[in-house]
Amino acid sequence: MIDNPYYSQDNHGPWQVFDAGDLALEAGGVLHDLKLAYAVHGTLNAARDNAILVPTWYSGTSKVMEQLFIGPGRALDPARWCIIVVNQIGNGISSSPHNTAGAQAMAKFPRINVGDDVRAQHKLVTEVFGIERLALVFGGSMGAQQTYDWAVRYPDMVARAAPLAGYARNTDHDKLFVQTLMEAITSDPGFNGGNYRSHQEVAAGLARHAKLWSVMGWSTEFFAEEAWRGFNFKSVEEFQAKFMDPFFTPLDPNSLLVMARKWHDGDVTRMTGGDLAAALGRIKARTFVMPIDSDMFFRVADCAREQQLIPRSEFRPLHSLGGHLGLFGFEPAFLAALDANLNDLLALD
Repeated sequence: MIDNPYYSQDNHGPWQVFDAGDLALEAGGVLHDLKLAYAVHGTLNAARDNAILVPTWYSGTSKVMEQLFIGPGRALDPARWCIIVVNQIGNGISSSPHNTAGAQAMAKFPRINVGDDVRAQHKLVTEVFGIERLALVFGGSMGAQQTYDWAVRYPDMVARAAPLAGYARNTDHDKLFVQTLMEAITSDPGFNGGNYRSHQEVAAGLARHAKLWSVMGWSTEFFAEEAWRGFNFKSVEEFQAKFMDPFFTPLDPNSLLVMARKWHDGDVTRMTGGDLAAALGRIKARTFVMPIDSDMFFRVADCAREQQLIPRSEFRPLHSLGGHLGLFGFEPAFLAALDANLNDLLALD
């Protein structure tokens, strides 16, 4: 086990831990003694019908989701809803390579799929909360992948679904990009096959990984309009060195790889023998598909093709100058439009 102070309760808490036991994995094998970390905002009502589930995205934590999407007067208002935010497996807080001891530590941590996360989350909401139906599942990026999996896997349990900037089945283009993210990390000699002694030994690989996020995570217009000046930086180089690098370099490399592989492999058609129309046709939830118009990972056209296969769905693209990293919420208009969409969805029966 490796201690990484980034993933502390002080930085990303408070959270609680659900001892989920052993989890049989879609890719084979078992993840032993799964610890699923989650945070709750609001109170579950007597009917247990006001629960909203929010899964985390790549590198994200329950604290990040809270800061961006939850609060008084927002669509996800704890005064009305019981919002359960679950840290995905391998995100550094739930069971992850660096915080797992014994035979599954570090490089020996097993391969996880999005479906494994969703089945573990199902166990949490049913066994801990006694919830039979979720009012909404909402997630961005990898959280959108989990949202789709929820709606396909448990169609009778999801009343509404809001995938934001993500796919139900990953594209070949996106897979190639994720492979470059992984190679940026694993090509660092300090990675040592995943058996480093500190994330700092992989500093060069993590910095390359951060630069790739700048290249594809932000839109070309973000740089053309020098929008990084709005973050109080004087040059692209300063923005990279003092914003993007510090965002990614404190993270655990093995945890990033666990999440990247899940992102790469994301595919709801595992449940339907490779048939996307059959998978998305299973969805009973009222669904708003919400791509970001400048996103170079999860493109509007690809999201539209999926949305057309979902019964009772609407296509609600959002505008952001920021590309995929518009998810950081640096534009008040983006957050306002997102909340408007979520309020519209929550008003539907």
